[in-house]
This record gives sequence, C-alpha cells and structure tokens, in this order.
Amino acid sequence: MPPKTTREIPLAADAQAAERAAPAASGPAVIAKYLKTLPGSPGVYRMIDAAGNVIYVGKARSLKARVTSYARGGQHTNRIARMIAATAAMEFVTVRTEAEALLLEANLIKRFRPRFNVLLRDDKSFPYILIARDHAAPQIVKHRGARNRKGDYFGPFASAGAVNRTINMLERAFLLRSCSDAVFESRTRPCLLFQIKRCSAPCTGEISREDYNALVEEATRFLKGESQNARQMYQRLMEQAAESLDYEQAAKFRNRLWALAHVTADQAINPDGIEEADVFAAYQEGGQTCIQVFFFRAGQNWGNRAYFPRADRSLAVEEVLESFIAQFYDDKPVPRLILLSHDLAGVELLGEALSTKAERRIEIRVPKRGGKTAMVEHAVQNAREALGRRLAESSSQRMLLEGLRERFDLAATPRRIEVFDNSHIQGTNAVGAMIVAGADGFMKSHYRKFNIKSVDLTPGDDYAMMREVLTRRFRRLADADGGAESAASDGVDPSSDGGLQPEASDLTSRIEPPRPPSERGADALAFGMLRADGDEPEDAVAEEFPDHPDVVLIDGGRGQLGVAEAVLGEFGITNVALIGVAKGPDRDAGREHFHRPGHDRSMMLEPRDPVLYFVQRLRDEAHRFAIGTHRAKRAKSIGANPLDEIAGIGPSRKRALLKHFGSAKAVSRAGTEDLQAVEGISAQMAQAIYDFFHERND
Repeated sequence: MPPKTTREIPLAADAQAAERAAPAASGPAVIAKYLKTLPGSPGVYRMIDAAGNVIYVGKARSLKARVTSYARGGQHTNRIARMIAATAAMEFVTVRTEAEALLLEANLIKRFRPRFNVLLRDDKSFPYILIARDHAAPQIVKHRGARNRKGDYFGPFASAGAVNRTINMLERAFLLRSCSDAVFESRTRPCLLFQIKRCSAPCTGEISREDYNALVEEATRFLKGESQNARQMYQRLMEQAAESLDYEQAAKFRNRLWALAHVTADQAINPDGIEEADVFAAYQEGGQTCIQVFFFRAGQNWGNRAYFPRADRSLAVEEVLESFIAQFYDDKPVPRLILLSHDLAGVELLGEALSTKAERRIEIRVPKRGGKTAMVEHAVQNAREALGRRLAESSSQRMLLEGLRERFDLAATPRRIEVFDNSHIQGTNAVGAMIVAGADGFMKSHYRKFNIKSVDLTPGDDYAMMREVLTRRFRRLADADGGAESAASDGVDPSSDGGLQPEASDLTSRIEPPRPPSERGADALAFGMLRADGDEPEDAVAEEFPDHPDVVLIDGGRGQLGVAEAVLGEFGITNVALIGVAKGPDRDAGREHFHRPGHDRSMMLEPRDPVLYFVQRLRDEAHRFAIGTHRAKRAKSIGANPLDEIAGIGPSRKRALLKHFGSAKAVSRAGTEDLQAVEGISAQMAQAIYDFFHERND
C-alpha cells in the first residue's frame, strides 16, 4: 500500500548555487548541506554516488535526525563509513507514517538494487493452483502473476513441480479438466485423459454439468483444508457401492482415496493446526546467510524455498532477516501468521506495515515452546543444511574457475562465462542460445534466446547464425556502455529523475542539489567496492554479478571461433577470452579440441581433468537450452493455423469455420457461397477469406 501524501521541500537557492559552483564532492560535508531544509517527519532517503548510482535506500522516523547522524561522523561501522564517504547526493520522499516508509523502502530497494542494502535475489513469482470459474465447466490450472482471472486461488506453492504434482493427483481424485477453453470447445470425443481416468470429460457430456460442478466443489473444499471430510466421504461411498455390488463404482472411489492419500502425504498435513502461516528461519555462516521459507495454507505444508540474499558480511542475521521479509512481501499476499527464528528489533513496525498492506491484522511471532517451535527448528535445520551445501558447491565451483584460468592461461579467474550455441533443422526454426555461469553455478535468470532474423541468411549456415547471435549480444553491451558514456559527456538535467522515480507522482517529494553529470536513472550497478580509508577489504560488501563476460565459449571449431573474433573486433572488445570447443574424433565426449585466438594448434585436456568435465557441462547446458528453445518454436509453428493470418478472423469465427469444414485446408477450397453458410461469416468476410487463400496460391 503506497503512501498517500508527500510534501515537497525545495532546496535553498543559495545551497543550489553553491553546489553548481563547487566541484563534485562526497562524504559528510555533502550530506550536511541537506539539514537546513529537512523535516522531522518520516520518510525514505536515497544515497547516490558520484556516478549517479543509488548505493543505499533507507527509511527513518525522522529524516532530519537520521541525516544528522550521517553528517556528524564518528561512531559508524566500516560499512556505514564507506557508504557515507561514497555519497555525493541524496534524494528524499516524505510519507505520513513510519510503516508507509518501510513499505516504500522495500519497493525502492527492489527497484534500484543498491549495493549497501540487503538484496533479495531470485525473486520470481510463486505458482498457485487456480480453479478458474470464467467458464461453465471450471478448469484447474497452474497460475503465476496477477490474479486477474475469475476463480479460486490456492497457494503459494514453493515450486512449479509441487503445483504440477498436486494438480496431477487432484485430476486423479476429482477428475477435473485442465485443458484450455479453446480445446474444450473443439472436442467432439473424449481425449486421452478421460481414457486414463484423469478427467470426467465434461467437454463431450460424459458427465452432467451438475455432477461436474459437484466434483469442483469437492476439490475446492479439499484445497481449503477439508481433506479429512473428503476422505471420509469417499470411504463411505466406496463401502455403499461395494454393498450394492457396484464394484466398478467402488473401484472409482477407491482410486480417488489413493490419489487423496498421495496428495496429503506429499503436503504433510500440519499436526499443529496452523491454517495459514509462513515460517522464516535464518542461518548465517562464512559471511553468507540462508533464509528458509516454509508455506502453510489450509492446514497443509505447500513446500519451502531457500534464499541467499546479498548482504554486507558485517550485518547480523537479525538485520538481514528483517530487511528480507519487508522485500519478500512487496509483491506477494501476506498470511495471517508469520513465524520467525529470531527476535527482530523492528518487529512491531514490520507487523504494522504488513497489516497496512494486507488491510487486516498480521501477527508476527517467535515461538518459544510447543509445536510451532518444532516447526521453526525444522526450518532452521533446513537453512543450515542448504547453506552448507551452497558453501561447498561455491568452493568447488571457484576451484573449477581457477582451474579454467590455469588451463587456458587467462589473465584472471573468470567471474562470468557465456556459452553460445545454435539449433535448427535444415535451417528451419533457427534459434541461438546463450547460457551464463559464474561462481554460483548456472545463472538462469541471465540466459537469453535469439530468434534468427536475417532474411538473406542461407538456411543451415551455422557461421552466419553465430555471427548474428554474437553481433546482437555484443552490440547490446556496446550500446549500453556507449549510452552511459554519452550521458556523462552530454550532461543530464539535474532535476531529471531518469524515469526511475516512484510511479505515483505524489511520491516524488525530493530534496536534492544538482546531480553529477551522469544518467541518474541508469540501472548500472557498481561492481568494485569503494573504500573509506584504503584499508577496508574489497569483499566486505558482496559483489554484484557482472553484465560483461570474461570468457566466451563457442560450441564449434576454428570456423566458429573466427566468426567470434571478427564480431568482437568490430566492437573493439579486447578483454574477453574466446574459446572454441570442438567435438573430438567420432564426436566422443572427453576428446574435445579447444581452439584459441593466436594459437595455430588446438589443445586437449586430460581425460579425467575436472576442468574438462566442467567445460562439458557448460557446453551440454547450452546445447540443452538451444534445443529446448528450438523445439518450442517448432511446436508453435506446427500448431499455427493459416486462418490466424486473416484480418477479422477471431477465435469465434475460426472455431465456427473449423467446426463446419473440419480443417483449414477444407476452408481454403471452399467457395464464397459455402463460406457464407457458416454462422458469423458475412458476404464481405467470405470474400476476404476466399481472396486470402486464392491470392496465396496464385
């Protein structure tokens, strides 16, 4: 829930003039200039470095008091001292209450991703189960994103796999349809799901609408937590059918009982009677923090997920957990109960803010005894084990990256590796793929797909495809770098916000001197860590994953490597190591040849070298991603219908034409009189359809 009111307070004219005349500066002296015009009301502030990047977002009960503490200097931690020393400008938003400030702070942290804040990573939306009620025969589907479809939503689930397994079992238990409305309308006989007893086939009338709606209501009650009632009902119906010698019906009820047993076993019914709650447990070790989140809905455990937020190593686990929770619920529904593993200093404010957002009372507790304590301890154990696995994997991954540096004589240990591959069948549905890896393994949020767009490209020309993919990739990087340089050289209006201010205009109450000549709204993130006194370790603040690769692997031999060299040469890129990975004789894994620029002869690695296995995994992952992308594109093209290309033919007319003629091919052979016989097809539309097919054939 965003703040309702803000107040603009202009910077004093003499302060503005002084700032224009003075050279770019940073530190406590710059911060002190804001004190004359700052109010003592709640608000959110942004600290900005000389390059125009937001380096910290914070909230305060009194903006004046908070900024005074920064300007005063003295007893600050090393992290705060570095942050103050790097601050060249500040921006402010005033709000009504501190709770509103907390909500806005979480929103801005997720938007700007400042390097001195705790950052929630891997923040994709959670999947839900939706029983859609915008059709006469409700449908059960997996759902992500905004809840703009009419129906009942159940979740969140920790993963898409958990949703898919639950839907699979619910289909077996309640025989609900999962097909789309278009497929439902076009069926003339039951599909395979009916044959394998996972759907009751309401599409063809195998079950009456009344009986089908009864199944929908049973599934809804089950998902709301009435699983025991559903099992007792099916147990009773099975016994009644057996007593009346209707063994076929009894077997159906028995199968539903089995399916329900699988669902409840997977979801681990909660014995403590918690209907709706999230459990947060944090564990810290080795400068990293793992936060394990368990989801309980309708009295059932719907899975858990581990998070590894990016945070300064000096922050206590309680501070990381508090900031994490505020960001976690920025775009997610809040349950009535939140259980924590640690006492938080701002737990009352956090509860008030979440209650404001949810528009109902939210309870936050740290259980000390009873069943809830056991649940939290179980979550802490999971967090400890997940962090242990991550530290071990991270250590081995870094060893492999170091080994890659040694084997290929790289200038430094690579932080970002990009691997490129293409996929097509005789040139059709050609796609390129880029996968990314780093010290934390595969970075799937950085993967990219490239649809091959060149119209004059010879089908099957792998070199030309690779050239197009690499050109588009590195042109984008060059344009991004050039845009930043252009902004710095041309100058930017200091009053401009770069388009990254809060969307609501009433949130943009700002107090700022003219900004340094750079694009304040740029999303560029600082990778190098600034030091306050030259003695602080550079890794005190966790590094952000870079946008630019250190190493590029090409799936191919010297020809593909030559294409990559030419492309990087066009953009003047010289600090990226290129490696071509060619399959060995008879395409045997383990006998790969590696080609490098400036080396006439290829090299091989020892058959049992861990670095060889590492490169093979990178190449295989790129191959998997490219083939998956190609198959998806091919499947989409196979399902394409020429009727979709005719202007004025929507889903209803398309359905009517296919139902009348049987196929698009039959439609193409029909005359205008036959086309007019179809409901919804006028004489003008019939002529348009006829002309479309016959002009294409001419």
